[in-house]
Amino acid sequence: MLRTGYVCRTMNTKTHDVSSFILSLSERLRSLFQNREVSPHAAQHGLDRAFTNQVLESQPLSVFIPERFGGRGQHVSECLSMLEACSYESLPLSLVMGINGALFLQPLSKYGSEAVQADVFPKFLHENALGGLMITEPGFGSDALQMQTSAERTGDGYRIRGTKHWGGLTGHADYWLLTARGMTPRGDLERNISFFAWDRSLGGIQVEEYYENLGLHMIPYGLNRIDAVVPESRKLEPKTTGVRMLLDLLHRSRLQFPGMAMGYLRRLLDEAVTHCKERMVGGKPLFAYDQVQQRLARMQAAFTACSGMCAFSSSAASVDNDCSGSALPANAIKTVVTDMMQSTAQSLLQLVGAKGYRMDHIAGSAVIDSRPFQIFEGSNDILYQQISEFILKGMGRVRESNLYRYLADFPNTSRVADYLKNSLSFSLTPDLSQRRTVELGKALGRIVSMDMVMKLGDQGFRKDLIDNCLSVMKTDVDAILHRFSSMADANVVEDYIDGAVWQDALPG
Repeated sequence: MLRTGYVCRTMNTKTHDVSSFILSLSERLRSLFQNREVSPHAAQHGLDRAFTNQVLESQPLSVFIPERFGGRGQHVSECLSMLEACSYESLPLSLVMGINGALFLQPLSKYGSEAVQADVFPKFLHENALGGLMITEPGFGSDALQMQTSAERTGDGYRIRGTKHWGGLTGHADYWLLTARGMTPRGDLERNISFFAWDRSLGGIQVEEYYENLGLHMIPYGLNRIDAVVPESRKLEPKTTGVRMLLDLLHRSRLQFPGMAMGYLRRLLDEAVTHCKERMVGGKPLFAYDQVQQRLARMQAAFTACSGMCAFSSSAASVDNDCSGSALPANAIKTVVTDMMQSTAQSLLQLVGAKGYRMDHIAGSAVIDSRPFQIFEGSNDILYQQISEFILKGMGRVRESNLYRYLADFPNTSRVADYLKNSLSFSLTPDLSQRRTVELGKALGRIVSMDMVMKLGDQGFRKDLIDNCLSVMKTDVDAILHRFSSMADANVVEDYIDGAVWQDALPG
């Protein structure tokens, strides 16, 4: 199995110190994984805290912490580079870092009080603390705004009661951001959402069950019962409303998905190229076959597209920005890059063949580990629908029905619209069925992503990679739009088994 290690690619950043930091982290991670007795791809459930502490000794989470508290200053390019270095060695490890950074440290730095930040951040820098976010409830996943966890004012602060699950690092996080709805004078739950920074010293969180999650075995998930009192000082203060704060947090997190995807996609591409050059079939290497070249080209296109997303997010995802209104680029990036993660893993498994189906092989584990990225932090089907609705509403406001004309003047698509003019020159109506809205969203998400790739090319990225990526993605957009225009209205047949026993249809 390939073990060349992650290659630092940050020499064009502002200081040599950034490159040195990422390179040092990469070398440490490579050494730790090489010397670990357990394969990083084996099905070992639960967080190995001793191993995680060795990783944290390099202070990777310092990139998410402000300079005034001893961190590296929250430069998004550094955050993405750190996640990239981690995901080259282990996608689950990168997700652990992403959970800590995007779902705890960044929100706390933006909305937490100075005193709480001064207390908490040193624990992450010097005591290997871990943190996470609890939003999802058993009855409220995608419908998070209807959560039933309550926050009731008490003399000591807020009493938070409810049930949460699928919070990454269940039972192992030292800090949690807890989401809850306040109580009205009548005892009903408010519509608004509040966030509270909990730590172990407060108690009141009981893990009732650990889940046997299918993949991402490094990360413990489970069911938590909460009955905790959190001091008033630990309540995060939104700039406007709690819902806007939630959107700001989620969109910023989605914008940073390419950091986790970047190293992972490169690792899978490196594994695939090495295997295809070494594996001989019919007297020649796999690399020489046209179908294999097609798979490798698509894997490389994913790498290039993700590079464009990283460049875009380096400025768009800044903690100083209000990302609550960045639904379109955030949703496009999250959906498209996670679809590419899964398709790239499937291609590697196909190229490697039977041995890749072992649970301790990177190809098989990559398929399982990348799949939930298409589900958590917003199911891709739902986000694709939201992408379409955003564009359709915009077209309605300016009374434009032609998709090409609208996208040619739209900031997130103006670069790429002419490249796709023949494909986009058709009219839309606002009353699309849901299935067609989702399909249209798949195309629009890729169009927005292609615009980012073109911008990356304008900034000096290697032209042959840009051209190949755009060619592959144009093929995808054309295929999706063809499906969109020719979708049938087939629906599930209830009680389908009546009259549908194949043996009864045999002659005689």
